[in-house]
Amino acid sequence: MYAIIFHAHQKLNRVAYRHLMGLMPKARFFPSIKQILHFEASRGPDSANLKRLHEGEQPWHFVDPFDADDTDLHGQIQLHYIALVKELKKNDDVRAAFEAAWLAHALVDGLTPAHHFPYEAELSRLRGGEARHTRKGLTGRLYVKGDTMTQSVLQSLKLVGPKGLLTTHAMFEAGAYAIISPLRLNNAKPTKEDIESVKTEGVVAVFKHLATEIAEFDLYRRFYMKGWTRSISRDVRMELAPRMVRMITLAWYAASYEASRSKS
Repeated sequence: MYAIIFHAHQKLNRVAYRHLMGLMPKARFFPSIKQILHFEASRGPDSANLKRLHEGEQPWHFVDPFDADDTDLHGQIQLHYIALVKELKKNDDVRAAFEAAWLAHALVDGLTPAHHFPYEAELSRLRGGEARHTRKGLTGRLYVKGDTMTQSVLQSLKLVGPKGLLTTHAMFEAGAYAIISPLRLNNAKPTKEDIESVKTEGVVAVFKHLATEIAEFDLYRRFYMKGWTRSISRDVRMELAPRMVRMITLAWYAASYEASRSKS
């Protein structure tokens, strides 16, 4: 399942990069798509190795688009954006590629309907009030310990069983990638108006606007209730995927534009 999600981010990054190259002056510096994709998969925020071996805090890319006080992800996006501008100014292709990849990952996760669900609150409820930080390794992410073996099995099924918390999340993301994978997404190229908006309003403001638009389609609740229907698949193809690609392209373009202005 992780491999499917990795490929989803890589697919979106490739299309965004193609659009970026069509918008950006050829003389302007930006790392190659090969360098950017180097920091996805096993080197990206969702890395299974990162989750298994690292005991500290992992990136948590969930957000409620309708809650003005839910700004943790906005802060992560802004930090990666600022760092990307900094590395582009220095023409550091390795560091710039890292920041470009992790910025894109945070943006896409934040636009994903599965990441608009209050996952942390539901996970804490399943685990008897324990915070997500107390989970250890992959076993801790797939197993919920109860007072008895029977309780442990029943609680774990609410996490990884049919329509379980983690199962539903993973199946939505895998299904969305299967829909997006063959698309060319030529309709995702930012317009002149989009570019002016990101220059004047900033990346976070544009992200918030797009996240709210996506949340209003109510895709995740519809998927939970009925599974993959024709209308949900159409909305993923026509509404969700183009916005994801457009957001990545705009963020990378804005960073390159800001870096180039400070150089001149």
